Amino acid sequence: MLNIFVYSLLLLIVAIKPHAALASEIKPFTTDGCSIFPDGYLNDNALWLECCIRHDFAYWMGGTEQQREAADHQLQQCVADIGEIALSQLMLFGVRAGGSPFYPTWYRWGYGWPYLRGYQPLNKDELTEIKRKLNAHQKLIESLANEIP
Repeated sequence: MLNIFVYSLLLLIVAIKPHAALASEIKPFTTDGCSIFPDGYLNDNALWLECCIRHDFAYWMGGTEQQREAADHQLQQCVADIGEIALSQLMLFGVRAGGSPFYPTWYRWGYGWPYLRGYQPLNKDELTEIKRKLNAHQKLIESLANEIP
């Protein structure tokens, strides 16, 4: 009876181990622009889109609480730099209120990682994985650009 228990436990550990390793990997980078906020005005529908994509990149990677605050202020400054000062303050308020890593949203801080990672510094292996994922994106974009007639 003990042997069956031991074998069952070993089988369970072997079955779970690969899934645990995969769960700690960052997903490929995705962006939806300014998430639940417009990317620009009707006459220029991508006016501050680049600011939001850069902000999404920081949110995808995640990291410490201080890094999140810096990313949020960089978004605010980017939008202010294009002349939208009042709007930049509204956006800053929105991301500070809605971007917590503890909200189960697609736009939370650290959304590239499994839910409930929280505020954790990125280690050397994670930074290497992030660079690897970005390199794969770069190769895909270059390949697609070469397909344009």
